[in-house]
Amino acid sequence: MTARPHQVRWSERPGVFVEWGLAGAAELGRVCAVLVVVDVLSFTTSVDVAVGRGMRVHPFPWEAQADAYARRVGAVAAVGRSQVSPERPWSLSPAALQAAPVTPELVLPSPNGSAISAAASATGVPVLAGCLRNAPAVARWLLRRGYGDLRAPIGVVAAGERWPDETLRPGVEDLLGAAAILNGLIAAPAGLSVEAAVALATYTSIPDIPGAIRGSVSGQELIKRGFASDVEIAIQPAASETVPVLTDGVFSPA
Repeated sequence: MTARPHQVRWSERPGVFVEWGLAGAAELGRVCAVLVVVDVLSFTTSVDVAVGRGMRVHPFPWEAQADAYARRVGAVAAVGRSQVSPERPWSLSPAALQAAPVTPELVLPSPNGSAISAAASATGVPVLAGCLRNAPAVARWLLRRGYGDLRAPIGVVAAGERWPDETLRPGVEDLLGAAAILNGLIAAPAGLSVEAAVALATYTSIPDIPGAIRGSVSGQELIKRGFASDVEIAIQPAASETVPVLTDGVFSPA
């Protein structure tokens, strides 16, 4: 990843913002020219892996209806991690998607990152899938296209998780994934918002980002369920040059 700054500054008139969850995506969609959704464990990491292998990914919020939707759009639907089989090898698992055969069109249901991506797309602005693996590539893509000034602000949306009552549970992995992208946006013409600067300051203060995500609540949940390989793939910094962009409801390479 790019070098970390010793000081993090914010701007009173920023061009880079960060917020959380569905509500954050809706708010940033009103004021930003482009949105980056970050769901490290595991939706946007899975998108990065799948798109990098040549698949087009259809985000879909509801797992129970994914098969019917896939039939309508001529795709195959991913299944839950524990439901993977030789006949259905695609799931919301970066490790499974690295090993599965390439399918041209993949419906990838997820209640967090996928739902946020679909909602963000409805705002009409471009939507990117960001994660630790492609954070530098996403930041470079944004800056090269002139985003990050007052006329074309960038909104970074950390997906977070859900409590049992469906309220937002902020996640360390998405805070750090979002901040990894912010780290590459320090040179944005209009600078960072206070919230973005605070997120970045957290990132710069942690000497072992992969270790922090591995030890987080979300990381430990996956490891204890037997999906440690998904976590290990997700915490590989700057491992990918893929920039998935959501166009007409489908993530494909920029």
